[in-house]
Formats: sequence, structure tokens, C-alpha cells
Amino acid sequence: MITTFLQQTELEESLDKILLPPSDPNAEVQEIPGYKLVYVNGACPRNYRVYKAHSMIGVIFQHITHWSNGVDSLRYAKPVDAAVGLGDFMKVTRVSKATTEQLPTEEELLEQRI
Repeated sequence: MITTFLQQTELEESLDKILLPPSDPNAEVQEIPGYKLVYVNGACPRNYRVYKAHSMIGVIFQHITHWSNGVDSLRYAKPVDAAVGLGDFMKVTRVSKATTEQLPTEEELLEQRI
């Protein structure tokens, strides 16, 4: 029973560390132009959550020789390039989603008012 309690406590503590926001004084944060990288975990690759302004846009990975972002198969020399590639992908995804969604018809809008 003690082992289970200790394992659960350790898991909760590790989750707390993983989910630290970039504003937390205990978070390991790298500032790069236009982005904040918050270390999550890993040795190789190291995993970072990417924030633009106050929104998390995704995750990038630091390998020994390069950076990657998981949305393309490119290898980037600098973290900012991986973050920009991720940001560009998210922009295209939002635009693509917005253009494929159908707007409600006039009849549907009128039904919602009633």
C-alpha cells in the first residue's frame, strides 16, 4: 500500500512539473523571437511546448543535431525555425478548417432565433 501511495504521489508531482505554464518561476523557459519554449521532459529528444503570445501552439523536439516539430519531416538547425514551421502549419490548418466549414443558411439562423 505504501508503494502505491508513493508511486501515485511521484506521478502527481511529475505531472505538475510537466504542466507548468511559461509564467511559473519553476518552469524552464527559453525565449526566442516571438515564442516561448517550455521544457516538458525527455533527454534526446527534449520536448518543449511552444507558446506564441499566451497560447500554446504545439510541441517541438530538440535532438542532438537538429530540431523538429512533429508536423513535417524537416530538420531545423534552430529552435525558432521549428517553432515558425509549427506556427505556419497551425495557421494553414485554421484557414483550411474555416474554409471547409459551411455557414448556416438563412433558414437555420431564423430557427435559432425562435
